[in-house]
Amino acid sequence: MAPVAPLQRPRLSTMRFIDPQQDSARPHTAIPAGAPRPLERSPRSLSARIDGAGRTRDLDTWVVETHTTSLLVLDGPLGQGSVLHEWYADGVGPASLLHGASATKSALAHLVGLAVGDGALSLDDPVTRHVPELAGSGYAACTVEHVLTMTSGIDWVEDHRDPDSPASRLVASFFGESDGDSRTLLVETRPRDEPGTRWEYCTADSQVLDWVRERATGTPYAEAMTALWQRLGCVRDAAVGIDARGVAMAGGALAACAEDWLRIAALQLDGTAYGEQVLPGGWAEASSRPSRPFTAPGRLPSTITTHAGFGGHWWPLTDDGERVTADGSRGQFCFVDRGLETAVVKTSLWPYDDSWVDRQQRDLSYLGLPLVAAATRPTAPPG
Repeated sequence: MAPVAPLQRPRLSTMRFIDPQQDSARPHTAIPAGAPRPLERSPRSLSARIDGAGRTRDLDTWVVETHTTSLLVLDGPLGQGSVLHEWYADGVGPASLLHGASATKSALAHLVGLAVGDGALSLDDPVTRHVPELAGSGYAACTVEHVLTMTSGIDWVEDHRDPDSPASRLVASFFGESDGDSRTLLVETRPRDEPGTRWEYCTADSQVLDWVRERATGTPYAEAMTALWQRLGCVRDAAVGIDARGVAMAGGALAACAEDWLRIAALQLDGTAYGEQVLPGGWAEASSRPSRPFTAPGRLPSTITTHAGFGGHWWPLTDDGERVTADGSRGQFCFVDRGLETAVVKTSLWPYDDSWVDRQQRDLSYLGLPLVAAATRPTAPPG
């Protein structure tokens, strides 16, 4: 196994993926914070011992070794808890827009839950009922549930290290490196396996999921996220990448400040914010659980992770989904422990090109996040 890359204190300039002020060359659209409600702060010291990669680390060492850029801990649902811990790397601060990469997928799950709760969408709906353009594609036999759980069975390779892979071509459409028509690529997909019989990590599934949600509700991604942003009391404007036709990269290009990522995490605790039921009852719990035996924790391909499974665009660490996280490339996590009523956000900037280093950093993060949450309740360590 390759050694862990030398430790660095990441600078903000290397993190900016989408920023309306500093990165205007990349297409994006703003998500305004129209009704900010800053979270209460009750800072105190946290202590954790994290075993992994052949040794034990304290919390400070784990934070640096996993190239953390921000770490925030909330001890309860939105409106009830307070931020117990808030840390930023050099050059990063409360106002920094931090690219969530595929943690964006879990934010999309919130929007899908809202559409289901409103009655606009059912998980049993064929995707072609809402997007008939997909009738001749690999999605022709898929339901909304299949794309929500990434069991579409389409012929897809999620390899961003290969510039010619389908995933790289899809991402390129949001960077001005192609004709910018991301949905044409979705229409061109082909089937491989029967839907529901195989799990494959697939950003195309996320893009189809949002296309279906948009058609069912009549609300584009940025507009729907703006409404959620206000209900959650988000304190900073966010941004999302778009292709040349204005389609949002709902599977990987939301940029927000760390406190607002913490709100995305906290909503997964019980679906409430400030005493209001935001997500439909049971949605947070259901989307946190693996949908099939082969998507349970430890059952995914080992090249992905041996520590988590996959639910409804969230990654459960336990079979019952009590501990679950969003997970984005290079270490973007929105973790919740429902039993402890604790949410943790960890953003990171670890090396990606070396797959062994990338995997070790992710393993250490998965091992550490439950212990960070447990540090808020010293008498209740994770089981």
